[in-house]
Amino acid sequence: MNQAEELQHGITLLGITLSVAAQGKLLDYLELLHKWNKVYNLTAIRDPQQMVSNHLLDSLAVMPHLWLGRWLDVGCGAGLPGMVLAIAQPDWQFTLLDSNSKKTSFVQQAIIELGLRNVVVHCVRAEEWQTNERFDGIISRAFAGLGEFINKTRHLMAPQGHWAAMKGIPEQELASIPVECSVERVIPIQVPGLLVARSLVIATCKESGTI
Repeated sequence: MNQAEELQHGITLLGITLSVAAQGKLLDYLELLHKWNKVYNLTAIRDPQQMVSNHLLDSLAVMPHLWLGRWLDVGCGAGLPGMVLAIAQPDWQFTLLDSNSKKTSFVQQAIIELGLRNVVVHCVRAEEWQTNERFDGIISRAFAGLGEFINKTRHLMAPQGHWAAMKGIPEQELASIPVECSVERVIPIQVPGLLVARSLVIATCKESGTI
């Protein structure tokens, strides 16, 4: 299968619906990532075919478990999962954070070239970012352990917001969350083309939005 066929097949297996235009934009994003990766080393995965499962489908697999609102992607790297979700959900608003300027420069260029109006990126550490914005959901794919993820972003969470942590097997991390916080769900995720275990941890705290 070529990249387009693999993406379409994966979307079907995930049971989600994406327009032809959105799928095309995802493949355009992947092409940009592959091009920039040659110079800036944005991701360890070099094979464009492998990027479909490891990046696009891995990001899309959590989408059915997320919710409409303002989203923050912490430690977004080359834009994962935030850029993928922003393309797939144009009615949702995304802010992406990373402290690596090479990666945020790529994300900014991708936003411009893909014409995305629902996503912005900032080069800053989450724990140092001071803003009046509060988010309905905060997601990460490879940012930190669960407890550290929550502690470093609590000041950015809206009162009724939830964290969504993309993990492998998270059991050892569950005990690390602050005592006033709780894990609501651990959702097993099956990503087409990936053999490794994946899960999505949904967590909340009694007093989100405060430090």
